[in-house]
Amino acid sequence: MLRPRIIPCLLIKNGGLVKTVNFKDGKYVGDPLNAVRIFNEKKVDELMVIDIDATVLNKPPNFELIKKLAAECRMPLCYGGGVKNADDAKRIVSLGAEKVAISSAAINNLDIILNMATTIGSQSIVVVLDIKKKLFGGYELCTHNAKNKTGIDPVKFIKKLNKLNIGEIVINSIDNDGLMKGYDYELLELLRNETSYPLTALGGAGHLDDLNNLIKNFGVIGAAAGS
Repeated sequence: MLRPRIIPCLLIKNGGLVKTVNFKDGKYVGDPLNAVRIFNEKKVDELMVIDIDATVLNKPPNFELIKKLAAECRMPLCYGGGVKNADDAKRIVSLGAEKVAISSAAINNLDIILNMATTIGSQSIVVVLDIKKKLFGGYELCTHNAKNKTGIDPVKFIKKLNKLNIGEIVINSIDNDGLMKGYDYELLELLRNETSYPLTALGGAGHLDDLNNLIKNFGVIGAAAGS
């Protein structure tokens, strides 16, 4: 039975844990392995780790770090960053992660989802949608730490995802990232009726009330938080 989940999201850059604001100015805040140990004690539902450097620099996933994270983690682990194909996903799962997150790779070629589903199972595929408000209204998908504006409408893209088999969609608000002023409820309201896949909201959580309000308004949803 599905229920709301609390999901810390750790952003990795140059092997270290960083905090960003609107996907910019990543400031070092500590060792990711120490953060995992802390969240083990807090008994959170899941942990999401995203290497924000990998895709931008065209690097493969940091398999050595994944191995260390999985060895420390006492909750389901989702890892993303640099995943280009099903072989990458298979190796990540073999190292102990339960889920593999993809973003730009899926936006550029939906076939990767079909291949990953065959290799690791659709339930282990998490599609992360980094979404930004457009200047004159509406939203669009972005990639490469929001440096690449795709012009793709997230509603239309989710409708494409509905025709495939995945485990979850993460709705990541670029505009709210790191501000700690609450989630983009307008964006979540726009997208929640477009799919039956489990949704996780990311970007903007700053207080316990933000998590409570998210779950109160949207029911069964993943409440992810970084800062």
